[in-house]
Parts: sequence; structure tokens; C-alpha cells
Amino acid sequence: MTSTAAPSRAPDTLLVLLAVALVLAAIVPFVPAGFFAPGQPMSLASFQPGESALGLRLFSSDADHPGVLNLFFDGFTSGSRNGAAIGVIAFVLTVGGAFGLVQASGAIDNGLKRLIARFGHRPRLLLAVLFVAFSTGGAVFGMGEETIAFLALLLPLIRRLGYPPETGVMVTYMASQIGFGTSWMNPFSVAVAQGIAGLPLLSGAPFRMAMWAGFTAVGLAFALRYATAHRRAPEATDAGDATAAAGTASAPLGWVDHAVLWATLATVAWIVWGVTVAGYYIAEIATQFFALGLFAGVVAVIGGRISANGAVQAFTDGVRALVPVVLVIAVAKGMLGILGGSDPHAPSVLNTALYAMGSAIEGTPELVAAWGMLAAQSVFNFFVSSGSAQATITMPLMAGLGELVGVSKQVSVLCFQLGDGFTNLVIPTSAAMMGAIGVAGLGWLAWVRIIFRFILLLMALSALTVALAVGIGYV
Repeated sequence: MTSTAAPSRAPDTLLVLLAVALVLAAIVPFVPAGFFAPGQPMSLASFQPGESALGLRLFSSDADHPGVLNLFFDGFTSGSRNGAAIGVIAFVLTVGGAFGLVQASGAIDNGLKRLIARFGHRPRLLLAVLFVAFSTGGAVFGMGEETIAFLALLLPLIRRLGYPPETGVMVTYMASQIGFGTSWMNPFSVAVAQGIAGLPLLSGAPFRMAMWAGFTAVGLAFALRYATAHRRAPEATDAGDATAAAGTASAPLGWVDHAVLWATLATVAWIVWGVTVAGYYIAEIATQFFALGLFAGVVAVIGGRISANGAVQAFTDGVRALVPVVLVIAVAKGMLGILGGSDPHAPSVLNTALYAMGSAIEGTPELVAAWGMLAAQSVFNFFVSSGSAQATITMPLMAGLGELVGVSKQVSVLCFQLGDGFTNLVIPTSAAMMGAIGVAGLGWLAWVRIIFRFILLLMALSALTVALAVGIGYV
């Protein structure tokens, strides 16, 4: 008998975090709040056990130890313009608005259409160009959910060329997540994690650039091999597909497209220069992205792509799209406040947890500890698939724990991004992944059967990458 029950739906990330916050609030009164002695290196020997617990508070005027009902407000207002949460929130919203303007200009869409028109008669080359383009988008812009629209655009052509629809998922969403997980400048994962860990923003970029190139090459090889092995003779498409495919062969790029695309490349170069030479940090990088969005908006208005009001709406829509991320960041920081904060020299439950975990793995080789952190991040991503949220929740713990056992903060961030990025390809709690395979007409189990061997390969390569980072003293 067919069940008429509504399909189950994974709980929203915000619900999960609120539930965790309530659990933590219930635990805190029973855990002594310890701290690491100031003026000494952070180590197990410098830990001072707390004489009392923090106690349960429903409401508090103490911003350093908020009550449960202060969760949102104190989470939003914690930190400074250069760190979580207020600085990171401002950064995320500014970048979201800027990308909303870039997207509204139509330059990204038209650029992809031109790629299709130019390379459609050479299908393997087309797939390779698309894969690298989307991997770059994941690395530079944190592209994820945006790939769903591009996938819908590309599927008619993918089918027309004789490739199965999962090939389209591979060269769009899968490619973007490989770029996301190995990025050197992703503003929504690496930048957030490094800011929380107290590292210079976008530091360690050369190693990550090489990592991105290697993982992208492996992913491309897998996608091309799968596409070739499962290709059928190109078939005639129905009228709808023919119309959609023909639509991709658009007119040459206009001056607006050229201006915005070149400005995007120039902004990337500007950011790299600013971070590596001028010492730019969150505020400056946010300004650089805003400058790109402002330029794209002005050019799009002058070129007749959108009205002035439309440009404002595009910016607002871009900001609005990232409000859920902002809420998650605020709740995550509020949770840290319930635990007593992340200051290693102030009494907190987090410090006690760090000491307990550090004591449990004391004497463990640095590499084994780093692998454990990689595994923990991969598992945690099932519950919190948002990169920004996972960074905000886990990095205060992982960065501090890494210091206790000899793992550098840079390696801790590396474990975070590798664990966060690749499991997004299979976890059913990832809305972007479920949306992408849904557009392609694939069920989750069918997708897992197709991809699971490749995921195992990515995990093995991740472990090797972490081992290399530890071996070379990556800092």
C-alpha cells in the first residue's frame, strides 16, 4: 500500500542550532568553568580548573555571559569590525549584495552561454571548460546554490550531446563543491574560519591554490571518464529542449558583459594583492567586493540591463539571500557566549572541554590528531551543512584544541574546509545538493551509488593533503 504521509524533511540548520543551544544551557550549570593562565603558552600545563560552574541564565545583562534569551542579540553584537560576529556578518551581507548586482547584470549567465556556443561541438572540451569554470566559482565566490539555475540551463544541451543528466550535476554542482572545499579565498568558509582562528585573512594561499588545482584535476578526470563511459549516441531533442538548447547559443557578449567579467577578474587580482601585499582584512576585502558590485550595477544600468531601482533591488535580494547565514552565525556566537565565550584566559565551559579533549589525546602524534579533526569536521557537516555556520561553531574549539596538541591553526582551518566541502556532495541535509540532483531528475540513493567511490577517493586525498600540510609545517 502506498503511503500518503508527507515526505520527511530534515530540520533547518537554525532549528538544530537552537536545540543545541538549549542542550548546552542545560549542561553548563554542571560543568566547572576553567581557563588557561594568562601570560603563558596555551597548553595542558597552563590550564586552571574552575572552582564553580557558570550557572543557568535565562536573561543576563552581561554580554560576556549572555542568557538563553539574549542568544540572538548578544550573538549579533559580539566581536568587532574585524572579527566574528559583527564583522563577519557585515562582510557576508556586503558580499551577498555585491554578488546580487553582478548576477543581475547578466554577465555571468551570458558568459556561460558563450562558452556553450563556442565549445558545444567539442563536447569533452566543453565539459572540461565548464568544470574548471564552476570549480573556480566555488573557490572564489563560494558558489553553491547558484549552480542549480545554471544546471537547469545546461541540461538540454547535456542531453542533446548524449550525456546522462548526472554529468550536468558533476560539471556544475560537484565542480563548485570541489572548488569550495579547496579554496584559497572563499569568503564564506576559508575567510570566516581564518578570522575566527585568528589567522591573517586568506593567508596560506599558495598551498591552497596548489591543492585546488590538484583536486580540480582529479574531479575533472572522474567527470570526463564517467561522461565518456555513459554517453549514448546524441539523440534528437523534443521541441522544448531544442528551444532551450538553441537559446544558449546567444549573440556575442555585449560591452556590459565584457566590462563586468573583466572587472570581476580585476577584483580577484586586487584582493590577492591587497591580502598579500597591503595587509587587507575583513573590512577592506568587503569594500573591494562592494566596489565590484557597485561597478556592475552602474554598468548594468547604463547598458539598459536593469533600472536604477532594479539595481537597488538586486543588491537587497543578494543581502536577503544571506540573511539565513547571518542568523546562523549570530546563534552560533550566542552559543559560545552561553558556554562562557572563547577567550582562553576567561573561565568558560569551552576551555574545560578543550582541556578534556586535549588530555584524552595527549601524546597522540600531530598527524593522527589532525586526521581526527578532519573526520570530526566531516561528520559535523551532516548536522550543519552551512560552511559559515560550521566555521563559526567549530573553529573556536578546533583551533584551540589544535594548539593544545601541536596542530597549527592553518592545518585546523584546512581540516575544516576539506571536511566541510566534500561531504556536501552526499549529505541529504544539503539543500543545494538535493536541489541540484532534483533538477537532474535523480534520487538521492541513485546519486550516492554514482558518486560514493569518488567521495572515498576525495576523503583519501584529503587525508594525504593534511599529512603533507603537517609534514611541511604549514602555518
